[in-house]
Amino acid sequence: MTNPAPTTTTAPPAGVDALIEAVLAGEHGPLPSGLTATSVFWIHHGTRLAGGDTTYLNQYVLVRLGGAFGGCAFEAGEIDPAICRDSSGAPLDVLLREAPRPLRIAALDAYLAFRHPHRDSGAEPVTLPAGTPEVRARARDAAIAGLLDIDRGAAVGLIGVVNPLVAAIRERGGAPLPCDFNLRTTQWGDPVTTDMHEVLERADAVVATGMTLSNGSFDTILDRCRTRGIPLVVYAQSGSAVARAFLGAGVTAVSAEPFPFSQFSADPTTLYRYRTAAPA
Repeated sequence: MTNPAPTTTTAPPAGVDALIEAVLAGEHGPLPSGLTATSVFWIHHGTRLAGGDTTYLNQYVLVRLGGAFGGCAFEAGEIDPAICRDSSGAPLDVLLREAPRPLRIAALDAYLAFRHPHRDSGAEPVTLPAGTPEVRARARDAAIAGLLDIDRGAAVGLIGVVNPLVAAIRERGGAPLPCDFNLRTTQWGDPVTTDMHEVLERADAVVATGMTLSNGSFDTILDRCRTRGIPLVVYAQSGSAVARAFLGAGVTAVSAEPFPFSQFSADPTTLYRYRTAAPA
């Protein structure tokens, strides 16, 4: 099943900064200078799943634009809570041009989701079941791993490590190559490297988190997967509509999870899966 991104009349973007410039120029819809970021807010939370020994600490900055939200994770200390007061009500183009990178990504995500909501885009909706964080995390990560089309034993670079996703890749038949700046081992003792370039050279396929949009590594991952002709799956809470914009232009599939994210509810929620043809 192929779920294409919303069609545009513009060429596929070369990278994130080029996409921002195209949006600012009005190539993807109305000029952002005529739109207002109604609300800018952030969330800081921690999670430790049952049976694990890792506490995940996450910070998100979020932008409300009309009926859409855009979000992006960031590292601790990268931005200050005062940004919510200073940026709420700002013209969207100001955020896209001048804000710290995580807020720029959140604003871009809000704009693209405002133009083409995931629920109306022809994506495959996947309902995550009601239940505990562990039940919902396993269902989410199985849906992500289900976007991999790999041979058994294929090396899968995992850039941004979540333990249930490591397990889901193994269940899919892949051999995870975990990479993360903040973890040193997985729940099962697998070493986690901080050298993304080593993983990109060894992998037969890559699964990357939307956090790579925030820390600036997404363009490097995209370029290397394009050059090597290997599949790139993006699992995105951060920048889910931004990652979608690169489908067929280096990104093979996207698991898009717009705000409110699955970890903030015990009720059924929806993520959206997009696929395109694998690289030749």
